[in-house]
Amino acid sequence: MTSPAFGKAEYQARVAAARKRMADAGIDVLVVTEPANMCWLTGYDGWSFYTPQCLLVAQALDEPVLIVRGMDANAGKVTTYLDHGNILGYPDHYVQQPDRHPMDWVAEEMGRRGIAKGSLGLEMDSYYFSPMAYEHLKAGLPNCRAVNANNLVNWCRSIKSPAEIAYMREAARIVERSMAVGIENVSPGTRQCDAVAAIYDAQIRGAGGVGGDYPAIVPMLPTGIGASTPHLTWSDERFKTGEATILELAGTRRRYHCPMARTVSLGKPPQKLADASAVICDGIAAALEAARPGATCEEVEQAWRRELAKSGFEKESRIGYSVGLNYPPDWGEHTMSLRPGDRTVIRPNMAFHMIPGLMLDDCGIEISECFLITETGAECLCDFPRPLVVKT
Repeated sequence: MTSPAFGKAEYQARVAAARKRMADAGIDVLVVTEPANMCWLTGYDGWSFYTPQCLLVAQALDEPVLIVRGMDANAGKVTTYLDHGNILGYPDHYVQQPDRHPMDWVAEEMGRRGIAKGSLGLEMDSYYFSPMAYEHLKAGLPNCRAVNANNLVNWCRSIKSPAEIAYMREAARIVERSMAVGIENVSPGTRQCDAVAAIYDAQIRGAGGVGGDYPAIVPMLPTGIGASTPHLTWSDERFKTGEATILELAGTRRRYHCPMARTVSLGKPPQKLADASAVICDGIAAALEAARPGATCEEVEQAWRRELAKSGFEKESRIGYSVGLNYPPDWGEHTMSLRPGDRTVIRPNMAFHMIPGLMLDDCGIEISECFLITETGAECLCDFPRPLVVKT
């Protein structure tokens, strides 16, 4: 990317929303390590998250401070709205060393800026905040009290702005094209890897005149007996008549995701797979009808479960989650889930990926919808047939 995806005013409003949540939680300084949260707050976008990096949001500072590896500092100048004095690169001799850590430098910089005291909010369950990072940051900030601020920014992201929704709509056009290409390439004798190559081509080329971004999750392609579990990828084996293949993909535009799952049967499917397709489609329709402002996440899941109860099939896992901007290894926002016990009230401009797959003993099926909550109900972002695709 060569410029922030949004205007400066939108980023500043996001930072203000995060500061409000910080104040409510009594947090003086928030150390943001999730790449999606760093991007959402500032626009920062680079494949630099394999080394420690963070964004400091402090109540005492006018603007957040971005700290990345030295060679990545210019990426902050290219992709964020921040003043260049608030984009810092730590020296490379901190990278992957046994006796020092980049968080040592972060702690020192916090001292230089006068924010090395008070309540320190940490994203304690972040994929990108290691136990080593925690220990070094804690040792370098003896006057700070660490508190768990996990998902604080994630919850700020739960309601999308019109500009964010526009990117998700573009992502929907990309995944529609990518899924059509994937289904076309699932055919007897075709290598799985060749089908995935065609899917990747479609994902990156994009649709509707806009290019695609890399998705947070690679194409999922469980096939045959592998379709009895959801998270397998692909091999160089060939598709076979008599087997079903699940395709779980996403279109991605400026890091905003629109996922979709569909299932293809090569040849007449077993009756239980055809029955499962009908149940899932009925359940999705019921859940979408229940998904409206004022309803809770668990009430949406209950509408699906009532349909499931008529069928004899069982499903223990959740059927969906909040979705939007993200980076590997996940496109979910780690906040709301469509499951029993989640009493979060649904509000307009929230977005969900509903994926009530059924994993059976020797096969499986996934059909999903990415939907937006409007003032009156649920709007599916994609226009794509749901039932099991049968290719004879």
